[in-house]
Amino acid sequence: MAINTTSYGVPPGLEYLLQIDHILIQQQFEFVEAILGFETANQYKINDKLGQKVYYAAEDFSFLTLNCCGAIRPFTMRIFDNTGREVITLRRPLRCDCCCCPCCLQKIEIEAPPGVPVGYVIQTWHPCRPKFTVQNEEKQDVLKIIGPICVCNIGGSIDFEIKSLDEGFVVGRISKHWSGIVKEILTDVDCFGIQFPLDLDVKMKAVLLGACFLIDFMFFESGGGQRPKLFW
Repeated sequence: MAINTTSYGVPPGLEYLLQIDHILIQQQFEFVEAILGFETANQYKINDKLGQKVYYAAEDFSFLTLNCCGAIRPFTMRIFDNTGREVITLRRPLRCDCCCCPCCLQKIEIEAPPGVPVGYVIQTWHPCRPKFTVQNEEKQDVLKIIGPICVCNIGGSIDFEIKSLDEGFVVGRISKHWSGIVKEILTDVDCFGIQFPLDLDVKMKAVLLGACFLIDFMFFESGGGQRPKLFW
């Protein structure tokens, strides 16, 4: 893939995102987790729509938080380019995942390069539907993400629409793809696709990548033997 490495204002390592409007995220199968039931740190391959590898993501972990906090665990997700350089860091604090506690909702911070925030994804309280606000590095609202009332669709995709701030226009989507009946029942290995405008700010593309990981953990990651969360 030809990459422009001199683009002004593009954080190092995000040049890959300039030329794409679709990302595929494939969680890697963990044998120990599937067979023995012990939660293990998540790892993901991140490809473009042609299947070319763009990034690789690995979760920092501790055994205690993995197996005591389950899907609500705080995490740091490190995203590496094809040279092994860390280019994006995602930080999720420990927060309540109950919609009855609107004062302590989910959030994730996206850094690119590590240590430099480029945006945030903040859960917005709603009694029936998953909703998030996407913010830039100045914590200014940029986009909305709105999911379905029921995050379960046997045999089909589950779409979280990326919308304009007034929610009048759909500009993209984060889709949880059906992985097959065996994987869906026996594992929490998930596959996602993210679609966004080609000319979207490259930092916002990175922030939407972070939003995908937050959505995965909130709705599709098993915890304490539960798989998956069917309703908001």
